[in-house]
Amino acid sequence: MRKPLGRDPHARGPGVRARGVREPRVREQRVRDPLVREPLVRVGRALRLVLLIALALLFLIPFYLLVRNGLSREEDITSAEWTFFPSELRWSNIGELFDDPNVPMAHALLNSSLIAVATTLGTLLLASLAGYGLARIPYRYANVVFYWILGTLMVPAAVTFVPTFVLVSSLGWVSTLRGLVVPTLFSAFAAFVFRQYFLGFPRELEDAARVDGLGYWRTYWRVVVPNSRPVFAAVGTIVFIGAWNSFLWPLVIGQDREAWTVQVALSTFTTAQTVNIHELFVAAAVSILPLLVVFLFLQRYIVAGVERSGIDD
Repeated sequence: MRKPLGRDPHARGPGVRARGVREPRVREQRVRDPLVREPLVRVGRALRLVLLIALALLFLIPFYLLVRNGLSREEDITSAEWTFFPSELRWSNIGELFDDPNVPMAHALLNSSLIAVATTLGTLLLASLAGYGLARIPYRYANVVFYWILGTLMVPAAVTFVPTFVLVSSLGWVSTLRGLVVPTLFSAFAAFVFRQYFLGFPRELEDAARVDGLGYWRTYWRVVVPNSRPVFAAVGTIVFIGAWNSFLWPLVIGQDREAWTVQVALSTFTTAQTVNIHELFVAAAVSILPLLVVFLFLQRYIVAGVERSGIDD
């Protein structure tokens, strides 16, 4: 006979937990109330904005002092009572700067521009060729040459200063643009940056150029250089600023007034006999304008730097 259908005494009913068996706990997800989160986000943004404004004002203080003191009289600069801006802005100080017979400021600006541009272009050419050769042209002693270049970074500039001056003097390059530019053309740091950048340059682009029959030289000019604008801009900006702000080498080599640079001209406003304060501030403000222009034009490339892979978007 069949057993009548009924409830199994061993079956568990709803809500009955078997012994020794743990049911998984479901974690409750906390849903953030947007009404509570939105004020916190606004407070965070406001704090960041206040911090950025404070830092911007802090960095603008030197520029404010240059403009304020450059357009003031000697009495306003040296007065014990500080004023945010003088009662009378003397724009004639700019004219006095360029009319000063003792300091050829206009010619110094021209010399600094020529030296900085020539140094930047020459350094970019030589350092990029050296970096590309070390990164892409295989030869036996590539690493040895690279380590020797890095070793030159550890040599203090004071060690090579006197031998370089003796060499330049023997060539008759004192007080000439050649003597100011040629000894500073090669930069081990720039070669190192280019070499590291070209190691990550896509080989597919170079392989495609070689399939078209291009050698190393034409591949460098037609493929590598056009696709490496960020690193060229970043290194070029660093070299330009260094050449523009250089003081000791132009002071020693540029012995004639016709070979003075901006930094050498600035040093003449403060001597043991006289201190021309307002012209010094005006000249300092004028001397930084080219650097600001260079930065404004190249800032998007500088920010990109070496982050780009070498392929245009």
